[in-house]
Amino acid sequence: KTSEDHFKVHKMKKKVLRKQIRAQHTLMRHEGIECISHATQSLVIANAGLGNGMNRHQLLRIVEEYGLVETLLMPPNKPYSFVKYGTTEEAKKAFDALNGKEVTLEDFGQNIVLYINFVEKVFWQNAVPASLPPGLMVIEKIISPEEERRMLESIDWTGDEDTQNAQKTLKHRRVKHFGYEFCYDNNNVDKDKPLPGGLPEICDLFLEKCLKQGYIKHKPDQLTVNQYEPGQGIPPHIDTHSAFDDEIISLSLGAEIVMDFKHPDGHTVAILLPRCSLLVMAGESRYLWTHGITPRKYDVIQASELGQKVGTITADVGDLTLNRRETRTSFTFRKVRRSPCNCIYPSVCDSQKGQQRQAQPSFPHNEMEASKLEQEYVHNVYEEIATHFSSTRHSPWPRIVEFLRSLPKGSIVADVGCGNGKYLGINEDLYMVGCDRSKNLVDICGEKNFQAFVCDALSVPIRSGSCDACISIAVIHHFSTAERRLATIRELARLLRPGGTALIYVWAMEQEYKNQKSKYLKEKNGSKDTEEEINTGTAQRPLSDQMPDSSSKDSACSDGLLNDSKNEGCDVRPVTDSRLPVHTNRTSFHSQDVLVPWHLKGATKMKGESPDAVLFPAGSKESQELSPVFHRYYHVFREGELEAACRSLDCVRVRKSYYDQGNWCVVLEKL
Repeated sequence: KTSEDHFKVHKMKKKVLRKQIRAQHTLMRHEGIECISHATQSLVIANAGLGNGMNRHQLLRIVEEYGLVETLLMPPNKPYSFVKYGTTEEAKKAFDALNGKEVTLEDFGQNIVLYINFVEKVFWQNAVPASLPPGLMVIEKIISPEEERRMLESIDWTGDEDTQNAQKTLKHRRVKHFGYEFCYDNNNVDKDKPLPGGLPEICDLFLEKCLKQGYIKHKPDQLTVNQYEPGQGIPPHIDTHSAFDDEIISLSLGAEIVMDFKHPDGHTVAILLPRCSLLVMAGESRYLWTHGITPRKYDVIQASELGQKVGTITADVGDLTLNRRETRTSFTFRKVRRSPCNCIYPSVCDSQKGQQRQAQPSFPHNEMEASKLEQEYVHNVYEEIATHFSSTRHSPWPRIVEFLRSLPKGSIVADVGCGNGKYLGINEDLYMVGCDRSKNLVDICGEKNFQAFVCDALSVPIRSGSCDACISIAVIHHFSTAERRLATIRELARLLRPGGTALIYVWAMEQEYKNQKSKYLKEKNGSKDTEEEINTGTAQRPLSDQMPDSSSKDSACSDGLLNDSKNEGCDVRPVTDSRLPVHTNRTSFHSQDVLVPWHLKGATKMKGESPDAVLFPAGSKESQELSPVFHRYYHVFREGELEAACRSLDCVRVRKSYYDQGNWCVVLEKL
């Protein structure tokens, strides 16, 4: 029996060790967190994170049994946490006691096994606190508990045929309308058929109070009451522009909730709506941002505020926990619109759908036209799409990494056109500084603690001859004349010291080279799942920082401009007019000067209908018409064109040129 017990213990230890090693590999592969074999003050605890249901209070009680806890970090949506003890001995005691220990999650009643590893240090970059979307307010404690009770009692959920019908349509929550019925088949209201009885009397009193205190300018005449049980939600949506006027207000009763807001560029803000608070949406927050409630039974909130914090939920990993949802009732008030919407957001406005089509710009014939074209179709576009663009630019390209890692320790390197700064931290032995024309992209670099500033690649405010190396990745193809492209290369050369090197990447016209299709073309014929990943901007992108959106069906075929090239496989068509063609994504280029669409995704239909929402299936005609499409100017380079431009400068020599997955690349050396 003793021998059998020893065998079981040995077997269990082997299993724990195997799982422990697997956790090490997972952390390294997915998060870049390296576990170590010797004891330190800091531990990483796998299976004990907010992402798999462990709340801060329970985990703190568990780890405090073994010593003084200096720090407990719980990253949002991750299945692990970090703990730092006062001494290494305390950490080792916790390591020995907790490794392989089974615990029951308080909030879920589910058993999990903890796996522990030592880490040297924990560096977790907290997100910069987000500001509220423009035009949005949250007013806390706008009504008393007694007023809340009376408003909830004013809604009779039983014995109402209309309510029962509504419940068949909205299986995931109870809903009731006053003033006007909302039609879920067309996401609008029948303005000629008001419901009898109007709004409940207690609501009229509440609205008078809101008017008097200046929270709203016009008295609403439509009310939708929704009741949500824990685990229920509402899909992201924008309330139909043609149905309701500007101000929309929503009262949260019975429980608090986290509501998610999303800008078309991908920027998201989670906002806590406390019990008895009023949400006011006007202007941009009402017309442009989607809002929704993720179906789940727990919200991630600030632990120190215990759910009573008004405003955005920040990713403060030292202060996050889970908060159990309870039954919440929302009173959402709107004023029915009597005329077409004429807002300044036509891309998401159903009243203006199809009315405003931007004329295609013409090819520039002088310096002024070139500058204007780049301002509108490069600079302005990247300011608009910066957040979404940055979210798709996280994987460094291997040959650029190789170039940066080959530079001597202590080299001063300028990344001209650094974007979101994904190359600024590649080699910590270098002194790197970035610059970009987009302020919003430079701000993202700042959030990552990189050194970057705003400037134009034609005029970089760095002293001549002060850089050991420069990189220009996917930048020069955005300049619209040969003279401006050459001037950009000359500016790179000016920054270099004699013997210094510069690496330049530009998009190639030849997306099929030496009988091999580039990754850009290959992804056109990928699986449905792969295309979905590409469309939503979550898949790893090919080696071109100008990845268009493959789902844009409103792109016209390229008509081609005058081109003397006789390159095989380019199929350059004769010019028909001087307008720049819009490139069809994931296809070969037929013109060197093109507009490439960047398609910001619209809302997609989710389980459970949403009142007052414009929701269409992803990829549908309606979805594409309601999703903003931005066109970016590109000059795609023919084989030898970049090299020839570099050789025209007498201050540099071409050390190397090559083709890299749809890009022409050159390494220059300053003479």
